[in-house]
Amino acid sequence: MSRVFNFSAGPATLPLEVIEEIQRDLPDYAGSGMSIMESSHRGKEYSAVHDEAVANTKELLQLDDDHAVLFMQGGASTQFPLIPMNLLGAGQTADYTNSGTWAGKAIKEAKLLGNVNIAADCGKEIPTRVPTESELQLTPGAAYLHITSNETISGAQWKSFPKTEAPLVADMSSDMLSRPFDANQFGLIYAGAQKNLGPAGMALVVIRKDLADRAPENLPSIFKYKTHIEANSLYNTCPCFTIYTYMLVTRWIKKMGLNALYQQNIDKAGKLYAAIDGSDFYKGTAVQECRSDMNVTWRLTNEDLESKFIADAAEQGLKGLKGHRSVGGVRASIYNAFPTAGIDALVSFMQEFERANG
Repeated sequence: MSRVFNFSAGPATLPLEVIEEIQRDLPDYAGSGMSIMESSHRGKEYSAVHDEAVANTKELLQLDDDHAVLFMQGGASTQFPLIPMNLLGAGQTADYTNSGTWAGKAIKEAKLLGNVNIAADCGKEIPTRVPTESELQLTPGAAYLHITSNETISGAQWKSFPKTEAPLVADMSSDMLSRPFDANQFGLIYAGAQKNLGPAGMALVVIRKDLADRAPENLPSIFKYKTHIEANSLYNTCPCFTIYTYMLVTRWIKKMGLNALYQQNIDKAGKLYAAIDGSDFYKGTAVQECRSDMNVTWRLTNEDLESKFIADAAEQGLKGLKGHRSVGGVRASIYNAFPTAGIDALVSFMQEFERANG
């Protein structure tokens, strides 16, 4: 078996031991005589998986009883409209920060459904960054404040979260469970699975239960968070295989330790940023204090060499380094499961590429 170092932003690297466990159990899960992919979402085998996935999430986030854990279809993009549909009442205003592409997409959907105040806007700034708490222009009595904790495309990340009177809502698709934080200060957290949590197919949603009561009565049942809370995410057939893999990933995170993984993530990113900063050949694209631990973004000083850099890297088994089509450049997505050996290999390649082309 020959595995490459996969720097893709998502679907992204999974822990190898999780993949191997899935491979072993795929034809016959837990002695049931069938694959977990074939099992009923209401059968005992899957029910045990589902319950552990919820329990692992609550343990890792140290959630209080006021919050519910949901597994919802449609990825994070479906949450963009669902949040205002459920939480933004008639005549109310929702505050949003614009820190880049994904925050912008959330804002676009919310504007279709109600009043939106852009509390801070640095979405088009270069170098890229996220807002500071001091620059937030918040609406008195706002329905909620929405932030994007980590901009996957620009490589900018909130290092600490604002304290607000309104419920705090966060898209954490690309840094969920990559670091410890106080999840109980949030009204709602959501994250697409395919970056740091498992394969594509669901969004993890953590919501304060009282907020679910805001949904208007005429909102269709399947679009209400309250429906999914009451049904334990089993209102309709859930994405069982994705949740199964998520359960295994959260089990792996528990074994590794969230604090230990966070330190490892800091060290991996730090090693790569040091290679970028230590050369005139490369230049980082995010403001230093906002640099993401998950998505490291940079340009070559001679941008004409970027296509060659990406192609040569792929030949060396360093794949998925092409920056997002909207911004170009180079991006290394180095989520929890990405191995330190891959960082070392990339840094070595960068040094050799500079020697050959600088």
